[in-house]
Amino acid sequence: MSVAIHPYYSSPTKEVFDRLLAVVLIFLSWPVLLIISLVILLSVGRPIFYVQSRVGKDGEKFRMYKFRTMRPGAHKEQAALQKLNQAPGPMFKIFDDPRFIGAGKWLSKSGLDELPQLFNVLFGQMSFVGPRPLPVAEVKKLGSDWDFRHLVKPGVFSEWTITENRHRSLADWQKLDKLTLCQGGWSYDLKIIAKTLLKSLAFIF
Repeated sequence: MSVAIHPYYSSPTKEVFDRLLAVVLIFLSWPVLLIISLVILLSVGRPIFYVQSRVGKDGEKFRMYKFRTMRPGAHKEQAALQKLNQAPGPMFKIFDDPRFIGAGKWLSKSGLDELPQLFNVLFGQMSFVGPRPLPVAEVKKLGSDWDFRHLVKPGVFSEWTITENRHRSLADWQKLDKLTLCQGGWSYDLKIIAKTLLKSLAFIF
């Protein structure tokens, strides 16, 4: 199925919006970034960050950053935990994942583990709004009707990230990604960002 992608996704305006907002948010959030880094370092040790290869625009692979929330080598345990998977295959998600360590579960549920992706946006690998980037192995298992996601930069936020029960089905996931891409503009980006942040703040406080 095709999707009419809003021209904003390929515009210089979105590029400038993403880079400038990334700089502002990194400047404002550096104390939080530092505190979380210290908590992880002092409670569970190195590495502080989890780096994984994800698929971006035009199918190009890039290294996506997150704060580490699980024990080292957790990705190697995925096959053994497949029976606990709560996401529609080939995606993988366990909400009360037994691999969480220290404050990992709290960081994951609050969304604060995603903060290092501000640097992915700054480096031009991601956008603030767009389809969430998937691991390489998961992308390889999806059909060609998902290729539309790679026509734009992947996002930190999307219609999918603000939807309850978003792991319900692949059909719903695809529909939400297409809904994200057919809308555009800096005001739309700010709306999606604000809704996601409000959900995060509601969990934290």
